[in-house]
Amino acid sequence: MVQSSNIRQAFVARLKQASASAGIPDWGLGARLADIAKVTPKAASKWLNMESMPGRSNMQAMASAFGVRVEWLEYGQGEMRDGAETPAPAAQAAKSSTADIVLKMLEKHGKGLTADARRNIVEAVEAEASATQGSNVIVADFSRPGPAGDEISIAHYDIRGAMGNGQVPADYPEMLRDVKVSQEQLRKLGVTFDDPNHLKMVYGWGHSMAPTIKHADPMIVNINIREFDGDGIFIFTWQGHLYIKRLQVQDAEHFEMISDNKQHKDRVIRMDETYIHARVLLVWNAHLV
Repeated sequence: MVQSSNIRQAFVARLKQASASAGIPDWGLGARLADIAKVTPKAASKWLNMESMPGRSNMQAMASAFGVRVEWLEYGQGEMRDGAETPAPAAQAAKSSTADIVLKMLEKHGKGLTADARRNIVEAVEAEASATQGSNVIVADFSRPGPAGDEISIAHYDIRGAMGNGQVPADYPEMLRDVKVSQEQLRKLGVTFDDPNHLKMVYGWGHSMAPTIKHADPMIVNINIREFDGDGIFIFTWQGHLYIKRLQVQDAEHFEMISDNKQHKDRVIRMDETYIHARVLLVWNAHLV
């Protein structure tokens, strides 16, 4: 049983590495896998949660879509790709994924646009995704404007990280209006970052992190931090649910998941079942006066 768990864990790690190279964010991976392998989102979720392994045909479909060798993806054998100069379908996968996300947004929020206007937007996103091949910036941000002087635009996502019992993460988080802030002001507040493109804004949902983070407080997070790098507040998935909690190392195999609201119990969770998506850098609390 332990060996089987380790095999599945290693496979999921390689799968996420392959999808990241294609520019697909973790929260969009489930839907993307379901589309590639022609399976239900529930089946794809079981792969990511290490409940089952894909069959050979599904494994081959994913390897082809991400431009990696199926032997590497399934067993970890050999190199990830057949030669560095071989054009990988991953670039096309990233471009398609970007266009798909933008198209879904336009279908929901762009009803006032003409068909030509929608097509021009999608084509522009595809062109920009191709130009940024190999970037580690989240796919949905490829069409975002860059920093202008000291001011930067932070992409605002409708992602609600649960500060309570956890929420099932959506496959396609909606992007809201960008927030423009001064880099100098952020650094004065103690926010440190290497690349402003890694900064995103999300919401907290629930009361277990009060008073540090209140219900519906917006937060600036760094999506480039995907591993535990010291005590702090993280956005992470555990047992298929998305949380915003404080994490501390309890021992070599476990985190302590801590709620700042002492009416909520702390929990001990396994490290190998915890997938970190971002670290919380700053909470924008609003106090009525």
